[in-house]
Order: sequence, then structure tokens, then C-alpha cells
Amino acid sequence: MSDNFQREWHFYLSDMIEFAEKVLTYTKGLDQAGFVENELTYDATLRNLELIGEAATHIPSEVRNAHPEIPWRMIIATRNRLIHGYLGIDDDTLWSIIQDDVPELLPLLGALRAEAAKPGKG
Repeated sequence: MSDNFQREWHFYLSDMIEFAEKVLTYTKGLDQAGFVENELTYDATLRNLELIGEAATHIPSEVRNAHPEIPWRMIIATRNRLIHGYLGIDDDTLWSIIQDDVPELLPLLGALRAEAAKPGKG
């Protein structure tokens, strides 16, 4: 792989981490009702969840295949459902993603970034 290609997927991985951190920051201290009622926070959080999935599509398949602990397909599928608004957005599911899935995802992405940064990797 070229150096350009390596920098590119590392950039997207860092973006995924940044977007996930924003989701948690935006929703910190809120319960589901408060989250749903706050349109600005709701929209910003939704956008960052979409961006996590969009960035995941730019991670090379060989990297995704080598790291099945990260639910790549689910991340991308969630992005597609949010972007296209298939059958509306279920707030219970969305809140579960925010409260459960994103906090579990962050350390996995961080570990991949640390592994990729090691000399001789990537």
C-alpha cells in the first residue's frame, strides 16, 4: 500500500473516534426524553452517527476483515438507515446506540489506531 493510502484510512479512523466522542459529549447528562426534546442536540448527534458510518466505509476491507471485533457492517448499516430515514428513526434504538454501542466502540477504535501507529504496521 502506498503511504497516501495509509494516511487516508488512518485519517478516517481518527475521524470515527472524533465523531464518537462528539456523540458522547453532546448527550452527556441527558436522558432519552431530554435528548429527543433538544432538536439541536438530536440533529448534531444524528449527524455524527452518520459520519461514523461514512468514515467506516473508507476503511480498507483488509483492515475491516482483520478486525472483526469492530462491528463494521452494523456501523455502515446504521449510517445507511439514518441517512435514508428508512421507516423513520426509532428513538429507543437511537438512544441504545448512543448509550451502549458508541461507548463500546471507542476503545476498539482506539486500540486499532494504536496498533496501526506501531512501527512496521500499516
